[in-house]
Amino acid sequence: MRMTMVVLACGLAAVSAASAQDVKKPVPKDSARVSVAGCSKGYMFTAGPRSEDQGGTGVPEGMHLRMNGPKKVINDIKVHEGSRVEITGLIKKGQFAQEGVPLGRGVRIGPGPSSGSGGVMLGMGGSMPVMIDVEGWRQIPGDCPR
Repeated sequence: MRMTMVVLACGLAAVSAASAQDVKKPVPKDSARVSVAGCSKGYMFTAGPRSEDQGGTGVPEGMHLRMNGPKKVINDIKVHEGSRVEITGLIKKGQFAQEGVPLGRGVRIGPGPSSGSGGVMLGMGGSMPVMIDVEGWRQIPGDCPR
């Protein structure tokens, strides 16, 4: 009888722990939950081409994201550097609305400083990377360019 109770209690604890992991935090009004496929190096993540099942996340290919999150999750992602992964997390809305004209692979031409010269400035889409609060990740097929 006692053994049955112990087994039942362990089973109930396992089920409740699994269901607690499936529950996602609510998304704040000023943020959006996105899933982005790409490659990581340290705390930086570079968005790769979108897969057909990914849909429109709004994160353009070549964009650099600065990953924040639990140390264990970030370290697990770091272990898989060189392999493609998909990260899921929260990004503030409007954070990656970029000015200028895209040239490809994250390069944009935008208006330069108003020094009177009226020139243009070539850049990599701004000086501050977009921040993503990583909630989870998974490995996907493919390798990252070296």
